[in-house]
Amino acid sequence: MNLNATLFAQLAVFFILAWFTMKFVWPPIMKALDERATKIAEGLSAAERGRNSLDLASKHSAETVREGKEKVAEIIAQAEKRGQQIIEAAKVQAKSEADKVVAGAKAEIEQEAARVKESLRERVAELAVAGAEKILRREVDAKVHASMLAAIKQDL
Repeated sequence: MNLNATLFAQLAVFFILAWFTMKFVWPPIMKALDERATKIAEGLSAAERGRNSLDLASKHSAETVREGKEKVAEIIAQAEKRGQQIIEAAKVQAKSEADKVVAGAKAEIEQEAARVKESLRERVAELAVAGAEKILRREVDAKVHASMLAAIKQDL
């Protein structure tokens, strides 16, 4: 092995290339690799945050749905309760109206009964007078006759 100038020249070119690579080529490559690693780490972090947000949103939506169902059940219960109250109020009002109708009918019946009684009194008085007239077959004074009819009406 003969050490000659070519070997020294090649060794010098190698060191110059190594120095040039270390000085000008290697730093931008390392910077690009570091930036890429940072972007990947940020992407993974963002993906993890997104997954956590998705989990929270899923839990929140499940809670919202549950609350909505509870509110719907509560509204339905209130509507059923209100419906029962309306039915009870309608029953009370109908009973009140029925009582009024019955009371009015009773009053009307009592008035009709009083009219019928009065009519019967007059008819009985007329029949009594007619009977008495037939029995007596004589003439009676009109004033005396009217006073007798009034007395008979009062007695009936």
